Amino acid sequence: MTPPMHRRAIIAAAAAAIPASVLAKETAVPRLYPVLTAVIDAWRRQDVEGVLVHVTDDIVWRNSSGFAPAIRGKAEMRAALQRMAAIIKTNHWRLFDYAENDTRLFMEGVDEFWLTTGEHVAIPYAGSLEFRGPLIHEWREYFDGRISAAMKAGAPITDELKEMIGRPVAR
Repeated sequence: MTPPMHRRAIIAAAAAAIPASVLAKETAVPRLYPVLTAVIDAWRRQDVEGVLVHVTDDIVWRNSSGFAPAIRGKAEMRAALQRMAAIIKTNHWRLFDYAENDTRLFMEGVDEFWLTTGEHVAIPYAGSLEFRGPLIHEWREYFDGRISAAMKAGAPITDELKEMIGRPVAR
């Protein structure tokens, strides 16, 4: 009869069975996420050029969930950001979750801002960033435009939205 295994031996045997490549992925330091946090920090200051240093010259920004055509190129993105900055008094964009691989970062968060006209807007969204080297090459955002339109027209934040956007920020 074989003697019973000690708990430590069982844990060590289980850990040894996990391929090193899996462990490396689980403990890898994010490479793309810091780029996104730099973009968020720049946008909080409404620093358009600070955002643009993190995108390629031929950026494709799909920021309307398919409702409007993509913004193509850094010059067009600059113009769009300048238009947005002109009507946003302050913003509190934050992320709740993210995952990344070699060239793509997936994110979930809320784009929350206060317009110069006084409206408070909070739009839950998900998105995907495709990188070329250290720069964002394609940016896709997915959200419900009806929520955005209603809040821009003065509708209050619903209890459901408060619950969705009241989550802890990703680290």
